[in-house]
Amino acid sequence: MKENEFITNELVVENLVSIYPLLARSISKSIRAKTTFSPGTIFTLGALSHHEKLTMTGIGCHLSIPKPHVTALVDKLIKDDLVERLLDPNDRRIIFIQLTEKGRITLKEIKQLISKELRDKLSLLTTEQMNVLSQASQQVKEILMLLQELQTGVDTGCSK
Repeated sequence: MKENEFITNELVVENLVSIYPLLARSISKSIRAKTTFSPGTIFTLGALSHHEKLTMTGIGCHLSIPKPHVTALVDKLIKDDLVERLLDPNDRRIIFIQLTEKGRITLKEIKQLISKELRDKLSLLTTEQMNVLSQASQQVKEILMLLQELQTGVDTGCSK
């Protein structure tokens, strides 16, 4: 690897590592003031909404958290009637987790809170800044999705 490539790779890594906390900080404080749900809860509901149903291992893979943490998280969501267990009719050893109707409604409300908060923050930007952010965020999204596709051929221990 050439020195310029190393510098570019390091800069990309540095930028990517700093994006998540900046984004999370920019909305999490006000979201926490409006809801009692943890980020883990919101991410779990979002993953289940996107995939319809997941095993405990699948949830752990999507959230990058160990199975014991997933179990505690899912047990609380079941208690709150936001998700339910679903037995696989073909293999009784497999248990899926899926959103309940209350879970779907709750996630929709949370998404609306987050969207409003982001819109309020983005309204502080100039038109030029919004255009730059729009293009940059679209490119980052596309590249991250490409990286994810490229990794599906690599055994990560997580299935789709």
